[in-house]
Amino acid sequence: MSAHCDHHHAPSANDPRYRTALWIALIANAAMFFVEVGAGWTAASAALLADAIDFAGDAANYGLALGTLAAAPVWRSRTALVKGLSMLGFGVFVLAKAGWLAMHGSVPAADTMGVIGTLALIVNVSVAVLLYRWREGDANMQSVWLCTRNDAIGNLAVLAAAAIVWATGHGFADVLVAALMGALAVQSGSRVIRLSMQELKTLPR
Repeated sequence: MSAHCDHHHAPSANDPRYRTALWIALIANAAMFFVEVGAGWTAASAALLADAIDFAGDAANYGLALGTLAAAPVWRSRTALVKGLSMLGFGVFVLAKAGWLAMHGSVPAADTMGVIGTLALIVNVSVAVLLYRWREGDANMQSVWLCTRNDAIGNLAVLAAAAIVWATGHGFADVLVAALMGALAVQSGSRVIRLSMQELKTLPR
């Protein structure tokens, strides 16, 4: 991920390919939400449940992005601010859930974590490839990219946790991954909030 934008070749949200990529991302994330909720509940996996909530949030994120493609810049920045706050809220929730499970949780089903984590990784990497060219646009576009990047990182972490749970028979790795996913969401949400606030200071109301 780069924090620097090429202002001479800035990606455009008006590109019809971007709209198509967002629709594909929305449908894929909504479908994976239902898959992971069921699997996470059955497997008693905090990491899968955290990833499922993230999929739901990302589906809403892509929907908001689609709804503001033709909006004035100030509304795109305001939408990015809402998404940043949502990402931050998701991170805080997952951190709290991970803390609770650390005290009360059970050992999750490692095989289910591995299978569903692999499926989720394939979906998220595919979406990331679709959205890569728009990763350095405005705050709204960056929030979309950051969510997609976070998902792929989270999926790799879920797979690592599944391997550790399988090897040790303990659930600490599952809780740790959920906590890391929460921390990543807090960091990314804070960045999007900061970028959108900077944009709102310079844009006409």
